[in-house]
Amino acid sequence: MMAEEEKKDMEKKEEKKPASEAAKTFLKIVLGLIFVLGGLALVVVWWKELLSVIKGTLGLFLIMVGAIILAIAKE
Repeated sequence: MMAEEEKKDMEKKEEKKPASEAAKTFLKIVLGLIFVLGGLALVVVWWKELLSVIKGTLGLFLIMVGAIILAIAKE
């Protein structure tokens, strides 16, 4: 009896979405792929500049990590 109720619940969940919901989902997937591919292309094009930014922020990152470690050690 319980298995039949669970089966019915699963069938309700598996019902097809309306066409508008499917179109929205498809649009989100396409936009997501465009942004990911665009980001990857820009990383490739601006690789030297990206490394420069990473090198420039490394010192500040280490200062922040050190401050957090000191705050934890103080407790």
